[in-house]
Amino acid sequence: MRFQLGMVAAAALAGLGTGAHAQGQADSIFSLSGFGTAGLVSTSRDGADYVIPGQVRGGNKSSWSGEVDSKLGVQLGAKFNNQFSATVQVLSKQDGDGSFWPDIEWAFAKWQVTPGLALRVGRIGGPFFAVSDFRDVGYANTWLRPPIDVYGQVPVSHFDGADVSWQTSVAGKTLTLQAFGGKASSTVETVKVEIKSLVGVNATLELVDGLNLRLGHATGKLTVHSTGAAQLVSLLRQTPFASVGDEIDPTDKRASFSGIGLSYDVGNWVAMAEYTKRKTKSFIPDTTGWYATLGYRIGKFTPYATLSRLKTDDTNVNNTIPAVLPQRALVDYAVGLQSTPQKTIGLGVRWDAMRNIAVKAQIDSIKTTGAGQFYNALPSFSDKRVSVYSLAVDFVF
Repeated sequence: MRFQLGMVAAAALAGLGTGAHAQGQADSIFSLSGFGTAGLVSTSRDGADYVIPGQVRGGNKSSWSGEVDSKLGVQLGAKFNNQFSATVQVLSKQDGDGSFWPDIEWAFAKWQVTPGLALRVGRIGGPFFAVSDFRDVGYANTWLRPPIDVYGQVPVSHFDGADVSWQTSVAGKTLTLQAFGGKASSTVETVKVEIKSLVGVNATLELVDGLNLRLGHATGKLTVHSTGAAQLVSLLRQTPFASVGDEIDPTDKRASFSGIGLSYDVGNWVAMAEYTKRKTKSFIPDTTGWYATLGYRIGKFTPYATLSRLKTDDTNVNNTIPAVLPQRALVDYAVGLQSTPQKTIGLGVRWDAMRNIAVKAQIDSIKTTGAGQFYNALPSFSDKRVSVYSLAVDFVF
């Protein structure tokens, strides 16, 4: 089965999943479609939970978890004419509060000004990564989940605002430019995170048939509504070490995220790679993340391998407090919690069991520095190599 998975998923989500479905909607301006994943996760070690960054419950050696990857999304589209349309997507998955309460992931109106120029206004998927538009649609991706060493760096998946995209041809190849702006918020491990004055640009260029290059950059003002961080900052500002508190303060601080990616999908071969940089002016560390994935289709099966890494470049806090003072340990602890470097080797296989169902199995070998991106880690868990076992069934309808 040779196809570009993103295009298939886009068609399914546009209401073209089955002939009966499309026929029933042929005379209607509305279309209804959806996607979902039923997944299980376990690990080779106790002492910490494997989660998608931001979640509060996950899998470990003692118990398989169905809460890490499982999700269900429904999308309603309305096409009023050749220029104006609207889309609403409701998604249920484990959020930063540990809840599966459905959330409005997308809700935007679109004006197709010309065949190559489009404007959207409303709630739009955050275009920070190569597969941002369908990162939650497991069926659209080769992996069981996007590599968290890269995709865990940005804690928001959508923004409220507007974007404009322009598609043209350069030397016979497609070039797509996008500019966007607005604000975003999310909950990460029960803590609210906001990004205001968010602006960004993306460019995607088809280099040769099947090979695409993507460049992106976004910046905004980051605020982390952490009670613990606020108390520590307030304490430090009452001491001679107020400058350390100012560096920790996560209120209205400039943050940016940049990335470059390549994707290739021709014949039996599929490959993707991204290299990203996150920078902030608070105790959220500067990081570098990258991954490379290579897969090969053999009939209905696609075995694949992924290498990835998340590295802390700078903690952004110069802890000048003398070691004999208790405030020194408090700062080191707070800063250390935010540093989650790790390296991952992943092997998996995708089986296209039916035209709208994919079954996947994946094993990740993760070497952590500290606890890495594992959650609720005990001190004995630090600096370990952990195997993560994942099974999933992805579907679209």
